[in-house]
Amino acid sequence: MADVKQILGDLNEDSFVTLLKKLIGESKFVQNNPPDLIPEEDRNVNHVLDILNPYSTNNGGPLVINHIVYTPNRGNLIVEYPGTDPKKVVSFVGMHLDVVTANPDEWEFDPFSLSINGDKLQGRGTTDCLGHVALVTELMKRLGETKPKLKSTVIAIFIASEENSSIPGIGVDALYRDGWFDNLKQGPLFWIDAADKQPCIGTGGTIPWKLEVIGKGFHSGLPNKAINALELAMDALKEIQSRFYRDFPPHPKEQVYKFETPSTMKPTQWFYPGGGINQIPGECTVSGDVRLTPFYNVSDVMKKLQEYVDDLNANIEKLDTRGPVSKYVLPDENLRGRMTITFDETSSGVACDLNSLGYKVLSKATEEVVGYLEPYSITGSLPLIRDLQDIGYDVQSTGYVNFYIFQYEMHAGLMDTYHANNEYCLLSDMSQGYLVFASIIAQLED
Repeated sequence: MADVKQILGDLNEDSFVTLLKKLIGESKFVQNNPPDLIPEEDRNVNHVLDILNPYSTNNGGPLVINHIVYTPNRGNLIVEYPGTDPKKVVSFVGMHLDVVTANPDEWEFDPFSLSINGDKLQGRGTTDCLGHVALVTELMKRLGETKPKLKSTVIAIFIASEENSSIPGIGVDALYRDGWFDNLKQGPLFWIDAADKQPCIGTGGTIPWKLEVIGKGFHSGLPNKAINALELAMDALKEIQSRFYRDFPPHPKEQVYKFETPSTMKPTQWFYPGGGINQIPGECTVSGDVRLTPFYNVSDVMKKLQEYVDDLNANIEKLDTRGPVSKYVLPDENLRGRMTITFDETSSGVACDLNSLGYKVLSKATEEVVGYLEPYSITGSLPLIRDLQDIGYDVQSTGYVNFYIFQYEMHAGLMDTYHANNEYCLLSDMSQGYLVFASIIAQLED
C-alpha cells in the first residue's frame, strides 16, 4: 500500500488550479436550466481531454478513453486505467460537467472566472462539481504518468446533465442504459458529488408533487359567493401535511445514520392565474416535494398522498375554514371545492452498507488523511445510486469533492457554499481529497 501511495504522491496543486481555471471559465456556458440555458458540456470535456490524451492508448499510454455523446455538444467521458485482475475494479463516478445558474449581480466576485483568495478557489462550480472534475482528472493523469502496476482497474466517469434532468437520455441515465456501468459492480464505486470531507452514508428520495385546487372566483366584497382557492389550498395542505407526518414519523434508523432531518413534505412554489386585489381567485396550484429518508418506500408515500386528497375531496365540508363566510361548499349552486394531486419523476434514497468493503476503505482513508471520522446523512438526492444498490453494487458516499461510490461519496467542497452565491472551495481540502482517493486505491491493492 505504501508503494502505491508513494507513487501517486500529493496533488499537483499548480496543475489542478490551471485546469480548474479553464473549467470555471466555461461555467457560463454549462449552466443547466432548460429551456433558457442548455449546457454545452463538451466545452469542459475538451479541457479534460487536453490533459489526459497524451497518456491515452492512442498515444502509447495506458489510459483507455471513451467520449460518449448522445446529443451534440453534450458529451460524457469515461477514462480507464487497466489493472491486472479483471475481477477487481474501483470507480469514481458522478463528477458532472454542468453547473447550476449564477446571477453575477448577486455575487461579490465574477462567478464565471476563477478567482483565488488565499486558500479559497472562487467561482461557480468550484464545489459542484467542476472542482471534482479537475481533481479526478489530476488523479487519472498521475496514473497515466507513473503507470503503477495495480490489480484493480481504476475507472472515472465524468457525466453530463446532472443539475437538471428535464431533458433525458443525455447523461448518467443513458450511460447506465447502454451498459457502461456493468463492469463497475466488481468493486466499490465512489459517486463524487457531496460535501464536507466526510462519508455521506445516507441520502433522501424525492417525490415532486403538484396540488391543483379549484374553487369559485368572485368579488372580494361578496366572499359568501366564492370558494377561495387560496384558502382551500392552505387548509387542505395543512391537513395533508399533518397526515403525512403522522404516517411517516422520524424513523429509528435515522439516528443510526445521523440524518440531519427526518422525512419532510412541504410546498415550495405557488401559482395562480392573476387578477386584481379585489378578486377572490377561483383556482391555484401549489407545488413542492417530499424528501424521504431511505427507510420508507416512495410508492407507499405516493399512495398515501393520493388517499389524503381523495378523502378531502369526499369530505370537503368537514375541512376547517377561516371566518364566518369562508366556505368550501356552496349548496345553493351545487358547487364544491376540489383538488387533484399529480407527481413528477421520483427517486429513492439510499442507506449505504456500513459493513461493505467500500465503506471500510473510505473510513480508514478519511481518518488517515482528515484526522477524524464523522459520517453524516442528508435528504439531498443523487441520481441512480439506489437503483445500483438494489442490484448489488457497493454504494457509499462522502464529501471532499462531490465524490460518491456505489459505496461511498466524497466532496472536497463545503456544504455551506453548495449551490450558493459566492461559491468557493478550499485548495487544502482538494489536496486532502486527492490523498483520500490515493489511499482508497492503495488499500484495495492489499
